[in-house]
Amino acid sequence: MSSLTRESLTQFADQHRQAFEDHLRTLVEIPSISSAPDRKDDCRRVAEAGADLIRRYGGQAEVLDTAGHPLCHGHFFHSEAAPTVTIYNHLDVQPANEPEWRTEPFKLLIEDGRYRGRGTTDDKGPALTALLGAVAAHRAGVPINIKFLWETEEEIGSPNFKAGLEQHQAKLTTDTVVVSDTIWITRGKPSTPAGLRGLQGFTISLETAAHDLHSGLVGGAARNPLTELAWLIGKMVKGRTGEVKIPGFYEQVAPLKKSEAKDFKKSGFSVETFRKDHELTTIRTNNPEKIMKAIWARPTLEVHGIVGGYTGPGIKSAVPARAEAKLSCRLVPNMSAEETLELITRFVHARIPDAVIKPESALAPYKGRGDGPYAEAIKDAYEFGFGERPAFTREGGSIGAVPTMEQVLGAEVYFLGLSLPEHGYHAPNENYDWEQASGGIPAFAHYFEQIAAVERSR
Repeated sequence: MSSLTRESLTQFADQHRQAFEDHLRTLVEIPSISSAPDRKDDCRRVAEAGADLIRRYGGQAEVLDTAGHPLCHGHFFHSEAAPTVTIYNHLDVQPANEPEWRTEPFKLLIEDGRYRGRGTTDDKGPALTALLGAVAAHRAGVPINIKFLWETEEEIGSPNFKAGLEQHQAKLTTDTVVVSDTIWITRGKPSTPAGLRGLQGFTISLETAAHDLHSGLVGGAARNPLTELAWLIGKMVKGRTGEVKIPGFYEQVAPLKKSEAKDFKKSGFSVETFRKDHELTTIRTNNPEKIMKAIWARPTLEVHGIVGGYTGPGIKSAVPARAEAKLSCRLVPNMSAEETLELITRFVHARIPDAVIKPESALAPYKGRGDGPYAEAIKDAYEFGFGERPAFTREGGSIGAVPTMEQVLGAEVYFLGLSLPEHGYHAPNENYDWEQASGGIPAFAHYFEQIAAVERSR
């Protein structure tokens, strides 16, 4: 009979709560902002701190260099004959310059089992949760090798991740990968993605003069780049519905299978909870099926900002010389970032030939799996840790490392995420909580035991 009972693992989690909080404080208070050039040393420092944590619990660990920010790689070894599972997380974080922060973002604040600070839920808290689950399984003698792959460039699209994997591939061999960097639909209802949307970011800029001009002298004759970009965006996407009007944009979209639509309905999605969790004051539709399809299974074209002209107090009656729009598309399975950008470029240049399109980060969409023995192990793990079997949905966001790991490591990727919408991914006042961690530690330990059993039966 296994020693990894729910009761024993609950006790293990409780015994390690103080250590969890101390470790989380160490990681959160390293401002590992991968997008900030002046935080390069902090990204290395957080990788080294991660390696130190793995060593503290008896594992082997090292920091692996890439052309950019490093990787942290660790290993709890059982035997050459045992299967190997790799746990992927990332230790870099988003910037925290929003004025809405109520506390210092890089000082961990603990309030009644809730942990506030940048990186607590994305993704340092889940990484520590998975680590302690691995410690419990390793100490119990579960016949499995557990590797850790902690990235420090995920928040900037993993630009050096693929080359880093290829460079260190001999050390990173694995039978499967499980990612703990995804979000449930709501508390108490575990959900795990069987797919991720991809991303293609880009800017459209237009310059029509050497400098801003007096509107009384040139207005009506001079081109206005802000006006033209606003007109162009209106041609590209319907503002009220979000429907993309570029011909051919939806041609490659993989249709939603009946089984997938059924899982969406079983997920426990609630429009009211969705609005509350994301603090949405209004929404495009109150139809739950349309919302689920929109955020999980349909591509988007979003405008993130338009820059140009005078933005100070009052009005300066000048015609701007230049303007720039910042946009991105979320992509779904079967779509290509490169082909999507080419389609948009042709559309734009047919209407404004001198507009300049600059590609930004690109991440491929990912089509995962919701069945098979590894998927069953995920389902069992959630039920063991949280008392509920998960729904297989899709994730609206992107994790560029996922398709890369399947491609380079040749291993199937699954997801055992622990974050909640209320935790504030990429938002001010980001937080994580002990309730999720205390269920996640047993869930991960049980997952390792299930994978070991799967491999023994083969």
